[in-house]
Amino acid sequence: MNYFLHILLNNVIPLTIMIAVGVVLYRAFQLDIKTLSKLNFYLFSPAIVFKMLYESAISLNILMQTLLFFVVYFAAMFLLVEAVIRLRGYKGGMVTAMRNSVIFYNSANYAIPLNQLVFVGDAFTMSIQIIIMMMQNLLPNTYGIYSVNAAKKSDLKQTMRTILSLPVLYVIPIAFVMRGFHIPVPDPIYAPINYVSNAFIATALLTLGVQLGSMKWQFRFSDVMVSNVLRLLMGPAVGFGIVLLLGIEGIMAQALVLSCSVPTSLSSVLIAVEYDNEPEFASQVVFSSTIFSIFTVTLVIYLMKFIS
Repeated sequence: MNYFLHILLNNVIPLTIMIAVGVVLYRAFQLDIKTLSKLNFYLFSPAIVFKMLYESAISLNILMQTLLFFVVYFAAMFLLVEAVIRLRGYKGGMVTAMRNSVIFYNSANYAIPLNQLVFVGDAFTMSIQIIIMMMQNLLPNTYGIYSVNAAKKSDLKQTMRTILSLPVLYVIPIAFVMRGFHIPVPDPIYAPINYVSNAFIATALLTLGVQLGSMKWQFRFSDVMVSNVLRLLMGPAVGFGIVLLLGIEGIMAQALVLSCSVPTSLSSVLIAVEYDNEPEFASQVVFSSTIFSIFTVTLVIYLMKFIS
């Protein structure tokens, strides 16, 4: 019960308030969703990725184990959602939208505070979550954008130009190199990075609120619930199976399973809005999965005590 209330009060309610502010602002001022999307892709997201990677303490052993888990997990979830897509006969942009809603999950502004809550500020589990966050920032900005444009039969060269123009691709290796060689960031540069990264969560949530405010709200119940079940129930179940398969034990296994239990990422909405690919479905999935995660994440935390 304490976990339930803590997740509700410290994760879901604050997120919901920010989303509601975005809805109100759209209704009052008709904010431009495309401008907000550009700010997230080209400014706020790269800043927070750089800051978290630059300030983290990640060993090579943890990095390699976590990356191995992530690759196997991503492949398993991809195959699972592909099977569901075929069974339900999705076509066109809905194929990509459903896929993105399951394989891209909220590894930053939901999973990081959740990790700190469950493991009481443990630096080891936090480093695991930061690696997952890095991959969950990289994939939407590469594969996610490619798949949306491929579904629309966009020109491949133009799609690659779009992907290569995204700062996050360059921020990740730069952050690792600078941290590895202990290269300091000058204060006049690091201060703006801090300002911008601190604004990431608020801006991303406001963007979701603006998108929700602009929708007609023809709720696609069955499709949204399919995505929620795959993300919130099958996601951690698959993660548990993979830690057993790979022989990962103890607190690392618990941290990895917990990282799989979080709701759909805001990245799926940002991609859907930016490339006009089922934005209403994507927004409904993010909002509903965040609400339902109160119950599913609490269940995962309870079951984690059986992982030794």
